[in-house]
Amino acid sequence: MFLILAVLVLVLIFGVAGFTIHLLWIVAAIVAVIWLFGFATKSRGRWYKR
Repeated sequence: MFLILAVLVLVLIFGVAGFTIHLLWIVAAIVAVIWLFGFATKSRGRWYKR
């Protein structure tokens, strides 16, 4: 009985971790697209200002 519960807990932990990692990849892709859009639309003077 303990072994079955341990396996179910491990499956639950890995399932949640996998979903979270997948969600973080989606968020990272969205942030990268927004950053590239901002980089492409801003003037060069702002990026090279000292």
